[in-house]
Amino acid sequence: MTADIQFKLSGSENLPVVALSHSLGSSMIMWEPQMQVLEEHFRILRFDTRGHGGSAATPPPYSMEMLVSDVIDLLDSLEIDKVHWVGLSMGGMIGQGLAICAPQRLLSLCLCDTMSIVRAEMKQLWKNRIRSGERFGMNHLVDFAMERWFTEPYRTSSPAAYRRIREQFLTTAVAGYVGCCHAIYNMNFLDQLSEIRVPTHIMVGDQDLATPVAESIVMHEAITDSTLKLIPGGAHLCNIECTADFNRSMMNFLRAQLNWEVPTLNLSTFHNARTILPIRVFWKIHKIISARTKFVQNYS
Repeated sequence: MTADIQFKLSGSENLPVVALSHSLGSSMIMWEPQMQVLEEHFRILRFDTRGHGGSAATPPPYSMEMLVSDVIDLLDSLEIDKVHWVGLSMGGMIGQGLAICAPQRLLSLCLCDTMSIVRAEMKQLWKNRIRSGERFGMNHLVDFAMERWFTEPYRTSSPAAYRRIREQFLTTAVAGYVGCCHAIYNMNFLDQLSEIRVPTHIMVGDQDLATPVAESIVMHEAITDSTLKLIPGGAHLCNIECTADFNRSMMNFLRAQLNWEVPTLNLSTFHNARTILPIRVFWKIHKIISARTKFVQNYS
């Protein structure tokens, strides 16, 4: 069953696209701490996964194949051929599915606080989560989720970003939450990780209880040439709690994939081409080179 997927696409059409995929029980709002560092250098695609945020909540259960198919359909509808994928938790699981089933759609893969399988000892926890959601709603689940998503000192300080994530969790459709829980429960990419060939960077908070560091190490060891970064003091949503460290690691990885070494063709030498290029073409290329030069200065 298809679903209407809500999305936001921002930035210049001339820039490479970064797709941001959120966690279970959240929405595209969780990526707000990353927008400023990304928006000057990339076209950014944010979207709400099926059953979350403004996207339609079709009846559960869902499968991971269904969530991957939703992404491919969205990219096709927007005529976007390839993206740099940044996915956290469930978003990282969807990213693994894309890398395995549709690698031609990815330029690179950033897997954040995620895992490749729900292990046998965790199956009952996920069954309980599904039952609790169905019987009692999101209010019954929110405290347990927040305890796993953020460290106790961060929750106690209750910054605005934390309160907004908590409110978003409470407004998530039960059908969407339960549907995606089923997709995660049945997911198993473990034996296919070695098939991933796109450049891959893995990040995880060293205090993450939801998807522990050990799961990131498994992915790192299985995915050829992948890199692994532990975020000190970060729990599950370390992109929010440890924004500076998260953004630095993410941007350094993206810079490496884009190979923005600048300048085999830099601004000073490029100005000589103004006399032979049509003026509209000249200024279009000038804008791209200027943005890339500033990117390298900021993240080197």
